[in-house]
Amino acid sequence: QVQLVESGGGLVQPGGSLRLSCVASKNNRIAFAAMGWYRQAPGKQRELVARIDRGGSTVYGDSVKGRFAVSRDHAMNTVYLRMDNMTPEDTAVYYCAAGTLGGDNFWGQGTQVTVSS
Repeated sequence: QVQLVESGGGLVQPGGSLRLSCVASKNNRIAFAAMGWYRQAPGKQRELVARIDRGGSTVYGDSVKGRFAVSRDHAMNTVYLRMDNMTPEDTAVYYCAAGTLGGDNFWGQGTQVTVSS
């Protein structure tokens, strides 16, 4: 059973920064084709924040381009999200996601990020 565990969420002031981490369970030897982050704000649909594939190609949601950066450590099956210049509109539950070449997708439990003064 694949488990994705997120960490790093919390409260930050507007203009501040946070770094999220997500690690796949240690018993898992799956080589994920892609890993990334989604978010869901109250009353809104879940949306893509950023995704990175094994070759290092990245995709970002329009609202975070230039402010957020996704990276991964293949050996540790870990994905990171660096968030800078944050705004209250970034407030949401952030979910880690990972997908295999076979089409299986996995989700973390989510971590709350709140941007407020």
